[in-house]
Amino acid sequence: MDGESFAAGKPSPFETIVYGGLAIGVLDFLDASIFFPLYYGIGFWDVWHGPASGLIGREAARGGGAATALLGIFLHFVVAFSVAAAYFVVARYLVRVKHFVIIGLLYGITANLVMQHIVIPLSAIGPRTTVEPLGSVLNSFIGHAFLVGLPVASIAAWSAWRNAKRIREYDR
Repeated sequence: MDGESFAAGKPSPFETIVYGGLAIGVLDFLDASIFFPLYYGIGFWDVWHGPASGLIGREAARGGGAATALLGIFLHFVVAFSVAAAYFVVARYLVRVKHFVIIGLLYGITANLVMQHIVIPLSAIGPRTTVEPLGSVLNSFIGHAFLVGLPVASIAAWSAWRNAKRIREYDR
């Protein structure tokens, strides 16, 4: 842990980004790996061709089989760690730790909106040309609120609490 986090009783970058990124990555991975095959009737690899499509396009992703699905899983975790890093910046400078549940849920919804309306349209996938089914939209918003925003906010709050506790113990 860096000295500045310890001194300020703020969330640690390591704990927030690494633990938060892992939590986001695993929870959202499980959601996507279970929800999309059940809802759309697609296979596991097909789920993970989606994120790879953002980098190499849909046809190349689908044509690459397991290798491009693994690329999609890797990219999924890159995004998870990026979302956790962005939350760290927000939590470090803007967020009051005592409101982490509400802020985490709102952050997850915001992360979903940024992905759907900025990141994906600017990727090789391009803008959506069809309307997503309601079940998919609900899973996206609810999943990102509870499986992305809330976990990283909880980890950042825990980290800040640990650092504040260390300060109190050090001052004794």
